[in-house]
Amino acid sequence: MMKLVTWNVNSIRQRCDHVLDYLAREQPDVLALQEIKCATDIFPADTFTQAGYECTVVGQKSYNGVAILSRQPFTVTHTALPGWETDPPQARYVEIRTAGLVVGNLYLPNGNSGGSAGYDSKLAFMEALARHAHAMLEAGQDFVLMGDYNVCPTDEDYTPGALPPTDALLRPESRAAFRRLLWLGLTDALRALHPTGRFYTFWDYQAGAWQRDSGLRIDHALLSPRIAERLLTALPARDERGTAQPSDHVPLAITLADATA
Repeated sequence: MMKLVTWNVNSIRQRCDHVLDYLAREQPDVLALQEIKCATDIFPADTFTQAGYECTVVGQKSYNGVAILSRQPFTVTHTALPGWETDPPQARYVEIRTAGLVVGNLYLPNGNSGGSAGYDSKLAFMEALARHAHAMLEAGQDFVLMGDYNVCPTDEDYTPGALPPTDALLRPESRAAFRRLLWLGLTDALRALHPTGRFYTFWDYQAGAWQRDSGLRIDHALLSPRIAERLLTALPARDERGTAQPSDHVPLAITLADATA
């Protein structure tokens, strides 16, 4: 069995101990982190190496940033999303190959800041992601694209009233771009096993959102066809949101059966 987890930690320096506790308790094979909010050279890689995980990091001072921690040997295949560029660059994608599959870790732009240009950048990222997924499918590659997508795919994926209908996470164009990934042949891991029900991965810090259970499902794991056939479990670790000084996101964990010979 293989366990893969995605988690927007909202500052690795503030939540390094949270991550270490999670690793010790859950022992995932791969942990994809987003919004690490630090430059690459100050990411606490040595701390995670001591815990049994090697790291690859694409950092950025104060903002964004992604990292992958793995217990298995890996090779880095991309440190940026092919076909998506910004000026200045934004640290929003890193990809590895390990244990016979590619794991892409993404932190998709929110799209609510920067006016129309900010939203256009969000859609451009999703377009580039779809092209990259299509290329991997055409090449017969097995892969998982996981991370903070900043999209609530359906009305069931957020608490009514938690966001206005004009929010970039809900806009029809955002949802259509997410559906395009599914129409390519990818599988939304959580919805494959839990077609209905409210499973949130994010609760805002403001207005008592956690206490009122006013949440969003915006962290996703999308699987290529052969990987989807191996899917065993997919659930957010809801209890993490109730810890001291938590991230506003919780881990989303999936498990895969071992590949057959």
